[in-house]
Amino acid sequence: MNILDENIPKDQRQLLECWRIHIRQIGFNVGRRGMKDEDEIIPFLLRQHRPTFFTRDDDFYKPRLCHAKYSLVYLAVEKYEAAIFVRRLLRHPEFDTQAKRMGAVFRVSSARLSCWRLRTNRLIRFEWE
Repeated sequence: MNILDENIPKDQRQLLECWRIHIRQIGFNVGRRGMKDEDEIIPFLLRQHRPTFFTRDDDFYKPRLCHAKYSLVYLAVEKYEAAIFVRRLLRHPEFDTQAKRMGAVFRVSSARLSCWRLRTNRLIRFEWE
């Protein structure tokens, strides 16, 4: 399941839906508006089935948040670019399935993709193809 934070604009969610990317959004069709970051969103993700959570909030880009039951994606891009980079990550050969994304905390930018993996102590960097 792909879940957008409420800080992703409505037009970006709609663009993803037009591209036939199955997506849910906090406060729109899952969860509730105003959910607090680690206090509410992380426990919410743990109750979902293998979610990938996309946000523009850099508070989620911490190696200690790696967990086998979800993945976190910090989109370090402009708000009007969010959908493009969600799709780029979901199509990247290293991360194009839920199984490949689980246990990782990502930082997505126009320059590159980096991630922390569960049980590793180093940052892994990837170039966009």
